[in-house]
Amino acid sequence: MNILLVYPRHPDSFWSFRYTMKFIGRKASFPPLGLLTVAAMLPAAWDKKLVDLNVRSLDDEELIRADYVFISAMTIQRESAREVITRCRQLGVKTVAGGPLFSAYHADFPEVDHLVLGEAEVTLRPFLQDLENGTARHLYDGGERAEMRISPIPLWELVDVKSYAAMNIQYSRGCPFDCEFCDITALFGRKLRTKALPQLVAELESLRQLGWRGAVFIVDDNFIGDRGRLKREILPALIAWMEEKGHPFYFYTQASIDLADDDRLMELMVRAGFEEVFIGIETPHDDGHAESGKVQNSNRDLLASVQHIQRAGLQVHGGFIVGFDSDPPTIFDKQIRFIQESGIVTAMVGLLSAMRGTRLYERLDREGRLRGESSGSNTSIDLNFVPRMPPQTLFDGYRAILDAIYSPRNYYQRVIRLLSEYRPMHPGKYHYQQGYFGALCKSILFLGVLGRERLYYWQLFFWSLARRPRLFPLAITYAVYGFHFRKVAEQVTASGMFNNSGAWHEQDGHF
Repeated sequence: MNILLVYPRHPDSFWSFRYTMKFIGRKASFPPLGLLTVAAMLPAAWDKKLVDLNVRSLDDEELIRADYVFISAMTIQRESAREVITRCRQLGVKTVAGGPLFSAYHADFPEVDHLVLGEAEVTLRPFLQDLENGTARHLYDGGERAEMRISPIPLWELVDVKSYAAMNIQYSRGCPFDCEFCDITALFGRKLRTKALPQLVAELESLRQLGWRGAVFIVDDNFIGDRGRLKREILPALIAWMEEKGHPFYFYTQASIDLADDDRLMELMVRAGFEEVFIGIETPHDDGHAESGKVQNSNRDLLASVQHIQRAGLQVHGGFIVGFDSDPPTIFDKQIRFIQESGIVTAMVGLLSAMRGTRLYERLDREGRLRGESSGSNTSIDLNFVPRMPPQTLFDGYRAILDAIYSPRNYYQRVIRLLSEYRPMHPGKYHYQQGYFGALCKSILFLGVLGRERLYYWQLFFWSLARRPRLFPLAITYAVYGFHFRKVAEQVTASGMFNNSGAWHEQDGHF
């Protein structure tokens, strides 16, 4: 059996880092972890090939040779996924689809031959058995949660790791919190499910044996969901393994803001090689947290929490949202001020979006305020509900935030603030990877000579060399990130316009 696994293209977004890839000579941020895991579950005797459309194009000949094309996608990849499915249909190639996009919108894809929804550890095996017996159904939708301890090591040999800026692994699924706008609990539940320690170490060892060195993203939606086990078992074992292997990786992950309350946990994470953490800050306006049920952010000094985490040795990346019903007219200035004062360099600000499967989606549907489906992008102007704030005010304010925080002056100020606050445990340790010296040279040319940010670039360049020389590579990394963020912000703010009636018109449609 010839199996072709296809990962659809991501549109440009803050998290695609597409413009950054040009500096470091890579093609995409991460390999498609879900498809690589699915590939490891397929019969060993089958021939398998993977095409990541974020890395290269897909030829018709590759499709024709396949007995089945497996597709996995997130909501933001909808357009590219539909293009692949249409090509398969035209060529008479059978398709098998799964992942968050198809789990939420499977009724929108009747042309897919087999929909294998939910978690593959649960639904893939029945499909494969029926396929072998010639009785494969159109829809497989397992309602139960997978036991993470049966999840296999991803089939890394299907990708060229040199095409990617970082590798990725998964330790847990689920999140103990249930924020109204988030679809994670709908996908994975609130009860945290984790892999066994030997599994986690085996996955890391497989990457090391592959020759990978550098960044590894632990993709868990809330890595610290089971703090007790992390402190008791997982992190001490990671510390020992990293020391034994000569610190081949550094890690980054996602966590809730209450990480700031646990000094011991932060200490162990830093000792284990964690350097960055993404946290959903959402809003400095506490009514927004109460409205969305984000209890972990309520009634706390968010600015102090961020600074405490950064001083503990973890760079904080933050997610922010405008468009809550409770947002006052001053929310835009408050967001700008908080982001600047916090030193959160990588600040992803998006309009509130109602994702299918969330409590927000259900509430807005009951209130008659839904207007179509979300694109799945946190940073696109595709408001799919009627906000309390006048739409023109909301869009203008959102644009004002992006213009402010990614202006060269403000952005480079945040980089210097972060580098002043950040206290890494091993500041002299830097994972040099092929292409990074070229990135420095390109940054000098494109940012320091040709870029409109050149004044601020050179200020950061010499400030870092003089004040924090061991963090100089990080300073240049953030300078390159800033180029990408500004490019995407410019695309977002130029993506459409209001007409006189107040209806929003996008480039590819309207409502």
